[in-house]
This record gives sequence, structure tokens and C-alpha cells, in this order.
Amino acid sequence: MKKITLFVMGFALLGTGGFAQKTHKFLEQLLREHASPQLLHILDNPDSFRYQIIYTRIDLKGDGELRDLRDYFYRVNGDEYFNPASTVKLPIALMALEKMHELEKYGIDKYSPMLTDSSYSGQHSVYRDSTAYNGLPSVAQYIKKIFLVSDNDAYNRLYEFLGQEYINRRLSEMGYKEARITRRFVPMTEDENRHTNQIRFLGADGKVAYTQPAAESKFQFNFNRKVLIGKGHLDWHDSLINEPMDFSTHNNVPLPHLLRMLKYALFPVLGPKKARWHLTNGDLAFLYRYMSEYPSESKYPKYDTTEYFDSYTKFFFFKADRGKVPPYIRSFNKPGWSYGFLTDVAYIVDFKNNIAFALGGTIYVNRDGILNDDKYEYDEVGYPFFKEVGEIIYQYELGRKRPGMADLSKSRFKVLYNPSSGF
Repeated sequence: MKKITLFVMGFALLGTGGFAQKTHKFLEQLLREHASPQLLHILDNPDSFRYQIIYTRIDLKGDGELRDLRDYFYRVNGDEYFNPASTVKLPIALMALEKMHELEKYGIDKYSPMLTDSSYSGQHSVYRDSTAYNGLPSVAQYIKKIFLVSDNDAYNRLYEFLGQEYINRRLSEMGYKEARITRRFVPMTEDENRHTNQIRFLGADGKVAYTQPAAESKFQFNFNRKVLIGKGHLDWHDSLINEPMDFSTHNNVPLPHLLRMLKYALFPVLGPKKARWHLTNGDLAFLYRYMSEYPSESKYPKYDTTEYFDSYTKFFFFKADRGKVPPYIRSFNKPGWSYGFLTDVAYIVDFKNNIAFALGGTIYVNRDGILNDDKYEYDEVGYPFFKEVGEIIYQYELGRKRPGMADLSKSRFKVLYNPSSGF
């Protein structure tokens, strides 16, 4: 087997702290040569739009496995904060799969019913899930909803299953020193986010097989760096505060880390041992399916596709048009949107033309400078940015020469939907 070659200038940055802004001329020139006036306006105003772009060029062998990959950066800066929003659901989902393997000795797995109790102020109990085929919540069902429609409640439940301390110790040991996940997606104090619920899993006989006690995180975060964005914000009571919003204690995951998490999940052989996710082949098949499945293909839950259209969570290429995705293209991805920030990390596969590549991007679209007022230029500026950047890279991919031809119809990423299964 040919050794996988990594582009050192790109990947060397991923495991180090506080890396400076990086741009590869190739990617900058490619985008600028083909950019529309609107995209050029964005590229010419980095202070306003705070954009970052990563393109991973991927060469595949005949069986669809990796031959070589190279990262190209455009204005990527680990020190420039963007709110990662729902992209943090990616590592949370992966950690939840990992943790379930630690509990297999109790006779449970990711499909086992998971009952969440209320154990501290601000917490809520969850004993039923009407979207599941059996009416019961589970780690598998929560992960499924996270990737299909970026469900916030599903994230909150997995955050509680893992616990703040478990999450951040795992991030640290994997080498993501700048990453932190500190909170649920619901208004809570820092103290309440440190406390997580008692959780019970049911075995095949319907009886409690394992109880995880309520816990308090003692993890020590470094909040010394102040992160202030905007000129004003609305507080929890919708009152206007004429001061920048303080993100100093919010979730934080630099863009290279997010794309690295995705690539190491999809291609476990890529990462050094400490950075690999502890996932089985069954876990990978599960992820390939639900990372790329569309709401219209889901039976449990059954989604209203006028609201949750197929490109609802597919920022690169597709969401700007709110339409169907070509049947021969799948995007294995996780996006996030909040406070005017839009972010997506994606592994995109074209099965008709036998090409694959990865993209990561983030942009800030908040013309009035007020945060938390739900007045952002997502539709006018944000989604078209992802569409155009994706199309430029895709057209480049269609035309570039490759060292050999892959047959992606035989690859492990060839996801087929099985409508007879509850999952």
C-alpha cells in the first residue's frame, strides 16, 4: 500500500496552538480569478466578513481509498474567533459513539433506550422521543437528528451524557488544545453547564442496565483571552445592551480543528494514534449514512421537507438554492449557524465523475453589528458565499489531472438508503 502523503504546510498547523494567519497563493488566485463581484467584495473586506477557507485536494486509488491529500488555506487563523455554533455537534456525536463502547459490558449499545433525569437547576428530564421508531430516545437517534437537521435538543442530551469534563479532557488528549465546549444550546449559567444529569440506559429486557450518576465538571478552562464582537447585543430578556457581545467563555473550535476532526473520522488511518476516534466499522457505516442522508430520505423522524429541504444542512453548493441535491453527489458534513456566523466542514463526493474533496469555511454576516437580534444576511450573503466557493472548487476538480482513476461506486462512501429499517 502506498503511504499517504500529507501536505506539511497545511497539517503541521493543526496540532499547534496560536498559529498565525495562513494563505496559500494557489487557493487565493483560484478563487479570485473566478469570483463574482459579490464574492470579490467579500474577499476584499476580510475585517468585515472574517472569512476563512480550507480546500483539501484528495487523490484516490482505484478502490476509492486515499492515495494522497493536500490542504490549502485562505486567510485561516486560529487566533481569530468565530462562533462555531452547531459544528461542535460533530465531536460530541463522535465522542458519544466512543463512550458507548465503554458501556458495552453492561449489555447496551448506541440503540439502547437512554432516559435522562433532571438532577440540577435548569435541567429537564427526557423519557420519550416521538421521532424514534420505538418512541424511545437513544444515542443513535440523537446523532441521527444532529446530522439530518442539526437538532439542538439532541446535542444537549449528548452533552449531558458525556459531561463537560469528559468532553474537554478528550479534546485535550487528542491534541485540540485551543478547542473548548463549555455549554448546552439553551440559556444556562456557567455553573449549570458544569452540572450534568443522571442518565439511565435500558437493556434488552426493558430494565435499567446502567445508571450514570449526575456529575459536576471540575475542568479548568483558560478564559484569559477576551473575545468581544459587534457594537451591541440583545441579552436573554431581549434588552439591547450597547456593548460588544462577550464570547470569552463560549464554545470555541478553530476551523482547521473542525476539518481535521471530520477527516480523521471518515479516514481513521490519517491521524496519529492519539488523534484517532475510537470507532468501529459499524460506527463508520452509521456515520457515513447519516452525515450524508437528506431529510426527505428519513422515515424516523419524518420531516416536513418544505422547512427541512434536502440542502437544509448542506451549505457548500446547495443551501443557497434551497433545492434538491444532484443524486450523484453526497456531502458528508456538519454545518453551524449562530450570531451571524456561518460555518461548514464537508467531505464532498461526486460518484458520477469519481472525484472527492474536502472543504471548510466560515463567514460573518452581520451588517448592523448587533448580535442576537436574528437580523443577519444569511440568505443574501452567507449561503451564496458557500455556494460560489464550492462551485469554483468543484469546477477546478472536474478539470484537474489525477494520478489514476478511482471507481467510487465501489467505495465505502457509497451510501444506500434502506427504507425498511427504523435507522
